[in-house]
Amino acid sequence: METMTLVSLAMALAFCAVHLFIGKLRFLDRTPRSRWLSLSGGVAVAYVFLHILPEIGSHGGLFARQTGLNEVFSEALVYSMSLAGLAMFYGVERATLVATTPVEGREAAPPGVFWLHIAATCVLAFIIGYLLNNREDPSRLGLALSFGALLLHFVTADYAASAHHPDLYRRRARWVLSAATLGGWALGVMIEVSELAIGCLFAFVGGGIVLITLKEELPAERESRLLPFLFGAALYTALVLGERSLGG
Repeated sequence: METMTLVSLAMALAFCAVHLFIGKLRFLDRTPRSRWLSLSGGVAVAYVFLHILPEIGSHGGLFARQTGLNEVFSEALVYSMSLAGLAMFYGVERATLVATTPVEGREAAPPGVFWLHIAATCVLAFIIGYLLNNREDPSRLGLALSFGALLLHFVTADYAASAHHPDLYRRRARWVLSAATLGGWALGVMIEVSELAIGCLFAFVGGGIVLITLKEELPAERESRLLPFLFGAALYTALVLGERSLGG
């Protein structure tokens, strides 16, 4: 097995460790919201703006060449994939909100809504697992920064999922998410798609990460922490700018 394949497998297994053991991180379960979750959210948003969106923009010209469309329209089409990712997760979160709104005669949200949430998260985990074998980072540091940001994103997303239905998450959902991550990684090893398709997948992932992160940080009842969120975003930005300056 090639070195990079082994590295990507180690990254996929680290994501699986988050899926499997997020419930063990008791220090995250507190009110007001744990500063570590807010910091993770800041890093994830910075990752979207500093890694994913620039990569989406770089695929606009490729899309134009391969489709024969003009470059401005092609770039808009690629960015529409980010909107699709955001819209899908917004729809899932809206369905969850409606189902969990107190209604006379209904004590709790039906499990089906929880599994809808998990299914959407599995799509994101599967795509991220696949992309581990289909990305071109300019340096090892760049790869490490991307990995760290995605790892922290899964901390935020998995904590949110486990908080809704802790028993269902512990018994089944964490294994389903781990299988989706490893399934995406395995498909990435076996099948390579076009560079254009890779760009569209990155765009979709970006929209999903933005929606999930802001959904977890903005509601007033979460009592989120602004300073850790800003620190996470600023720290990740500084690291990326440093890495890019060294690469230049």
